[in-house]
Amino acid sequence: MPISDKIASWIPYLESPLAIKILSSVIIIIIFWLLKFVFHKIIQKNLTDAKARYNWRNVSSYLLVFVAVIIVGRIWTQGVQSIATFFGLLTAGVAIALKDVIANLAGWVFIISRRPFEVGDRIQIGEDAGDVIDLSLFQFSILEIGNRASSGQSTGRIIHIPNGKIFTYSLANYDKGFKYIWNEISIVITFESDWKKAKKILQDISQKSPENLSKKVESQIKKAAQKFMIIYENLTPIVYTNVVDYGVELTIRYLCETRKRRDSQQEIWEDVLTEFAKHKDIDQAYPTTRYYDNLGEGKKV
Repeated sequence: MPISDKIASWIPYLESPLAIKILSSVIIIIIFWLLKFVFHKIIQKNLTDAKARYNWRNVSSYLLVFVAVIIVGRIWTQGVQSIATFFGLLTAGVAIALKDVIANLAGWVFIISRRPFEVGDRIQIGEDAGDVIDLSLFQFSILEIGNRASSGQSTGRIIHIPNGKIFTYSLANYDKGFKYIWNEISIVITFESDWKKAKKILQDISQKSPENLSKKVESQIKKAAQKFMIIYENLTPIVYTNVVDYGVELTIRYLCETRKRRDSQQEIWEDVLTEFAKHKDIDQAYPTTRYYDNLGEGKKV
């Protein structure tokens, strides 16, 4: 059969209301897809700031999708006497089949309205922690950071998390309200060392550290206290004393910026090693096992 005859045989089907609705919907989707492509090109060309470019791309995409859904919905709801009834029936059928999808959409609405975090914030949700690099209708993405032992540096992995998890998992935001964390460095010295001198050295090191940001922290606390119940009376570094199995443990506790924890630890440790090397009566300890030979030492058994 010639191609012209095949096309002619399809004309009666194209004249049906269903075919017209399908064709109209496809055309509208193509038009809005092209508009989205054009808008993104314009934004890419005219905006140099990465964050502003990202935000405008998202806003334009969401707006175009919203308008397209309204127009396509109008096409398919023509002839329905009550739009409310139509949406009621549609919702009842979809709610069960697309429970997770609806939860993710609700999570997206919650995130953009309440703003528990924004793109660029460092968060932890459940067991996953990282810097938020993308937020979409159904999921958000984080650039993973390591656990506390790795000082919170990036692992290079991208984790995609469904928006619905915002309702079922606890969320920690490192950058909202109070942008500092208490960090601790534990140093163990031998029992034979002069622990009082060592503690004084550690106090001097912690006080001169650039992470002693008392004025900045006080300003952050005053700002955060307007919304959250955050009360800190002592913001200066402090050294705590403890005894462990193999020596005297001295712990430096100080405030530092979330993303500078590893740098601050490195600087403090270098100062500690340098200062301890100057004093022969201070030795660092490590886990050891001690044996006693009373007979060999001439003591009573």
